[in-house]
Amino acid sequence: MGDIMDVIKMDDKKKEGRYSRIYKQLKDLLLKTDDPLARMASVCAVLHHKMDYYFWTGFYLLKEDKLIVGPYQGPLACQELEKDKGVCWAAVNGRTPVLVADVHAFPGHVSCDSRSLSEITVPVFNGQGEVMAVFDVDSDHTDSFTSVDQRALSEIMALIFSTE
Repeated sequence: MGDIMDVIKMDDKKKEGRYSRIYKQLKDLLLKTDDPLARMASVCAVLHHKMDYYFWTGFYLLKEDKLIVGPYQGPLACQELEKDKGVCWAAVNGRTPVLVADVHAFPGHVSCDSRSLSEITVPVFNGQGEVMAVFDVDSDHTDSFTSVDQRALSEIMALIFSTE
């Protein structure tokens, strides 16, 4: 059994392999329903339990210009995120993933749990290209996420509203 830091600081090659297997699993699983909320719940459960360095894993739903907590796994979440503040809103407003190595260095970071130290957020688009939600993952270690997470999670988020 390896050192806990080996698990938390998973190298990119190991991440790529794990994400590849998770993507295949989720693609098959999500075909069973076309309901985006059910798909989000399944994505959260699978990723949270298969990625050891995920501390909080969930979605914030964009509703009437507000980000409201949706399906998630982990400790209690903020119910609503203040408009245009924090990493989730940065992903929504920029329409692109945001990778943060140290949340304390991110201007306007919203801390729902003081144990969160690094974060990645990925916008979720519907079939018309509109942002419907943001996927948010926190780690209780700094510098947990890389471009591998960003690429893989973007591919997985495309499954939420997929009709294939």
